[in-house]
Amino acid sequence: MSFLNGHIRSYYSATAHAAPARPPLRGTVDCDVCVVGAGIAGCSSALHLAERGLRVVVLEDKRVGWGASGRSGAQALPGFSCGQEKLTRLVGAQTSRALWDISVEGLSLMRTLIARHHIECDWVDGQLQAAIKPRHRDELLAQQAQLDGDYGYRSLRWCERDELRTLLESDRYIGGLYDSNSGHLHPLNYTLGLASAAERAGVRIFEDTRALRYETATGVRVQTSEGEIRCRQLVLCGNTSLDGTAPELERKIIGVATYIVATEPLGAERAARLIGNNMSVSDMNWVLDYFRRSADHRLLFGGRVSYSGFDPANTANATRARMLKVFPQLAGAAIDYTWGGQVDITLNRAPHFGRLARDVYFLQGFSGHGIALTGIAGKLIAEAVVGTVERFDVFARIPHRDFPGGMALRRPALILAMLYYRLRDVL
Repeated sequence: MSFLNGHIRSYYSATAHAAPARPPLRGTVDCDVCVVGAGIAGCSSALHLAERGLRVVVLEDKRVGWGASGRSGAQALPGFSCGQEKLTRLVGAQTSRALWDISVEGLSLMRTLIARHHIECDWVDGQLQAAIKPRHRDELLAQQAQLDGDYGYRSLRWCERDELRTLLESDRYIGGLYDSNSGHLHPLNYTLGLASAAERAGVRIFEDTRALRYETATGVRVQTSEGEIRCRQLVLCGNTSLDGTAPELERKIIGVATYIVATEPLGAERAARLIGNNMSVSDMNWVLDYFRRSADHRLLFGGRVSYSGFDPANTANATRARMLKVFPQLAGAAIDYTWGGQVDITLNRAPHFGRLARDVYFLQGFSGHGIALTGIAGKLIAEAVVGTVERFDVFARIPHRDFPGGMALRRPALILAMLYYRLRDVL
């Protein structure tokens, strides 16, 4: 594993804005709220809490944006990985609609935060879900009808194959559902921008500081290797990186690895031919491909999933091979960057928010659908901490079960279960 500017070596870390190295926590610090994890969820929580006048400290085990927030495919979408139909089965139509509306608000909030705090993160409007097979086409058209008719979401437009071919220089897809309200951005620069905004609001961020454990006997106390936070409330945003800090949360999520490559710069004209309107794209397979153009005219292409927890060999060539199925004309393009990271998924692929104690909140389980949702989740945390719990508690209605097999056998069980979905992708 190689590093660049204190982060995993990636296109994002190579093009990240300069950020200060924050010191580790040493000694005892008092505050109103301690936030664990400096990804988008943690930085958004801290920012919104500080804007409400609270004294906030953030503890980050590595660097701001170290995890999924700084490495992801960076497609900002409404909704949830599990889909609205499944969510409705889990919580009912009324709650499902409330959750959808919050997710759409997340996209609006993202645009507001970028504008208000002057965050330079290469935001671009537009995202397309692409159909490879007739059943994908049927699923997307049904999704469009449901979101338009039942949810009043009017930004979707179906593109038949001929129109799509004018937008994508690829013969792989038979149609696609375009969303003008979604978009994509540079995720690490967005996260760094949120962290800077939080610091300007008075938040203190400590890097290289692992939250080892906490106790709630007399207030909330968070122990680190060289210090302690004493606070009134605790917000856990570490996802798969908590690793022992809150063992009761670990049973509900599991880390799944995914991978991205970035080509060499292709030039503005060649890159524009690949994706004419500069939208981001994902397909409808269970193990999906997702891709977009970068601001400096590369193709960023992600795909492949490792459920084993291990980084498979030959990641660059395997991901490049998937890219060439979509864009065979890039056979001569060099790959400049290859990287991966852990996505935290729940068993039902719905987000997992709630409390472990009266004053201990958590956000996790975004399941690969977190770019916009993490930001609004931070706002909901701030609402809940100051006493307005209704919107946060809507998420707590989603039922979650442990992954089967216990901590020792749950990953082999997951690998076996995913074989069925991989087979569906092939057929």
